Amino acid sequence: MRLLLATRNPKKLAELRRILGGDGRFEVVGLSDVDSYPETRETGATFAENALAKARDGVAHTGLPTVADDSGLAVDALNGMPGVLSARWSGAGGDAAARDAAARDAANLELVLAQVADVPEQRLGARFVCAAALALPDGRSFVAEGTMPGRLVRSPRGAGGFGYDPIFVADGFTRTNAELAPEEKDAISHRGKALRALAEIIARELPTAG
Repeated sequence: MRLLLATRNPKKLAELRRILGGDGRFEVVGLSDVDSYPETRETGATFAENALAKARDGVAHTGLPTVADDSGLAVDALNGMPGVLSARWSGAGGDAAARDAAARDAANLELVLAQVADVPEQRLGARFVCAAALALPDGRSFVAEGTMPGRLVRSPRGAGGFGYDPIFVADGFTRTNAELAPEEKDAISHRGKALRALAEIIARELPTAG
């Protein structure tokens, strides 16, 4: 059975495939593997609203059960921002083409660091938040959420991960997300938590869907 992950970001797709595709029941495909359709506008006020919109668009345009996520960084000193604007905090597009992803991530990261430059160390608390949605061809939809609390560091460290990973250290760790092995990050990440919860829903609901 084919399961669409509604993203063109290759690093995110690899992460989602590790978490959702491990049991071999699904052929996990991304947006680059299906006929193109207009990019979903992320106009929701919450991560769940944006994830559901992307998942429902995927089903409407491809007929495939679709998983989509919306996630971001919430910084205490910035009153929870960038939040749902995390992917386009610097003004760049959202789930941009793969060739633009690195530049977008770098610009977003640099802007957040500049905005907390004068914030004391004890106020650099932050958390990653993820909402993962499943939309089925029969019209049903489901959402699971996960969070990863931690703190920001002053300068990027590590070559792994993507987005804000190089400046985020999860609670209980001294290495940034970008310094963790993929399996370590999956075990504690907001996305890993949300998708493992969603995987239980997929296992229960997908065999009888559509």
